[in-house]
Amino acid sequence: MSEEQSLKQKTAKGLFWGGLSSSVQQLLGLLFGVVLGRLLAPADYGMIGMLAIFPAIASALQESGFVAALANREKVSDKDYNAVFWCSTFIGIAAYLILFFCAPLIARFYGEPELLPLSRYCFLAIPIASLGTVQGAYLFRNLKVRQQAISGILAHIISGCLGVTLAFYGFSYWGIATQSLTYLIVVTLCSWHFSSWRPTLHIDFSPLKPLFSFSSKILITNIANQINNNILSVVLGKFFTSQSVGNYNQANKWNATGHQFITGMLNSVAQPILVKVRDDQERELRVFRKILRFVAFIAFPAMFGLSTVTRELILITVGEKWTGSISLMQLLCIGGAFIPISTLFSNLIISQGKSNIYMWNIISQVVLQLITVLCIIMMKGSIQTMVIVYVCINIIWLFVWRTYAHRFIGLKFRMLMSDLLPFMLPAIIACCIGGIAASLIGGHIIVTFIIKILVAAICYMGIMKLSNAEIMHECINYLLKKKYHER
Repeated sequence: MSEEQSLKQKTAKGLFWGGLSSSVQQLLGLLFGVVLGRLLAPADYGMIGMLAIFPAIASALQESGFVAALANREKVSDKDYNAVFWCSTFIGIAAYLILFFCAPLIARFYGEPELLPLSRYCFLAIPIASLGTVQGAYLFRNLKVRQQAISGILAHIISGCLGVTLAFYGFSYWGIATQSLTYLIVVTLCSWHFSSWRPTLHIDFSPLKPLFSFSSKILITNIANQINNNILSVVLGKFFTSQSVGNYNQANKWNATGHQFITGMLNSVAQPILVKVRDDQERELRVFRKILRFVAFIAFPAMFGLSTVTRELILITVGEKWTGSISLMQLLCIGGAFIPISTLFSNLIISQGKSNIYMWNIISQVVLQLITVLCIIMMKGSIQTMVIVYVCINIIWLFVWRTYAHRFIGLKFRMLMSDLLPFMLPAIIACCIGGIAASLIGGHIIVTFIIKILVAAICYMGIMKLSNAEIMHECINYLLKKKYHER
């Protein structure tokens, strides 16, 4: 078997397991989320949403960009893994202690005394996650996608059942917090089970020096990303009610469920594969565009479709008490269609070892987001306005990523458009036809929901068939081949 064929097989296998993992995990998250949404009030989600940014930043600190740095190295020794393990563990413990004593300040900032004990409980996620950082890096570097899939699925089942049980017995936001902690505990234990590497008590941080120049930029970037992802929750928690935060978080949760299906699939293989082909620019461009078309083929119909059925989905699943999240979810899902594409571009830049470019690009985006959000607040703008601007900036920034892709692999603007538009435009057309068909037929809300999905799906696949989309045929052939071999 040639190297090209071997790489193609690894990519296909990784995408298959990554896709299976993402789809099952998102489905489980969806099911448990629906039950929790019916048991809990928007304010309960709002309490957790206000705290989200703090463990997110702290987790970025304990990970310190070492996972990407280890994946990017041609050879990694046990000493490298051991140094990263102890560094991550110490940072995780230190971060928790700092946030533990800062909890009163956080509660005072939001004007919610209940956040004092809740925050200290939620922040336990940081040291727990630190214990699995290296094990996860080992699985990621070695393309152990199937093992990562099993870990995530098992964690979702156990944590979801526990969270629902606690919510049913009246533990409100404590149930959500416990669910998150349980998920991390299970993932960490599974990572240890599937990884053959074990730490030693010989602590030597000297192997971190060659990693630090790369990882430090990834660290700063990850922090900036977490600020970008959670900025609206912080702003809403400060200037609006906990219910508003809850509505936004519910909308964003559905949006994340959609785009994380694709990014989960993508992140399992993109960086390791791109690292393997980075010495051949022509081959790297070919591989990158192939993955880009696959992402566009899945992301646009999935996320535009989710935006189309938002009203029906919210009312059917979590009920009328969440109607405040409908318009927000519709907007977020449109932006969510472009997130996997931006993620692919960021994987490309990281695979080139250009962590400084990745860092400054994200920081620039975050600064722009902060400035615009603050301006909207000063002008007493609505939550919807904030979300619209937030989504627009994220979409526009895709073209900033493209300029760097052109520099590294020669991706021209017309190439990007020829890879995106054949999937974006049919997805828009299909969703519009689905919406029109549902409005003409009418009927019960469930009927409307089904009609929108079926008509849009048939139209999209029909257009793909008529246009003879190569990526669709390749996906079908791979799945059929996979099914045949399993028999």
